[in-house]
Amino acid sequence: MKIAKEPVLVSACLLGQPVRYDGQAKSYPHPLFTALSALNLLHSFCPECAGGLPTPRPPAEQQSDGRVITHRGIDVTEQFATGAKKALALCQAEHIKYAVLKANSPSCGNEQIYDGQFEGRLIAGQGVTAKLLTAHQIQVFNEHQLDELTKLLERQA
Repeated sequence: MKIAKEPVLVSACLLGQPVRYDGQAKSYPHPLFTALSALNLLHSFCPECAGGLPTPRPPAEQQSDGRVITHRGIDVTEQFATGAKKALALCQAEHIKYAVLKANSPSCGNEQIYDGQFEGRLIAGQGVTAKLLTAHQIQVFNEHQLDELTKLLERQA
């Protein structure tokens, strides 16, 4: 695979790191990750951990007012915002223009997030980190859009 030498931020859980709220990983092997890793262009990152949240941690969802609340009613908005800012700082320091983040996450979802009611319903929206990165012209993909990012990087090579 011949791809452009562009650094890419990737959700740590997609790379097999057990950093999700439930202490699990959502390993998503893909040839793009292998190629980026071989070129030292893959930057693994978990905004929730970077924001100071433990693993495991209670599930959280974004509310309609933008706050992020756990299913127990604890406001973790500040930790989510801190993690998002750290993700942005890494992207800016490493000149990262692309990110692959976990779909539907309250941090990382780039197209859909859970509706805040903890009933498994998805709505259109972006997680805290995805929204901040997008606002700073970093193109955010999810694990179901890896072929799209691969094609983009191949065209740029």
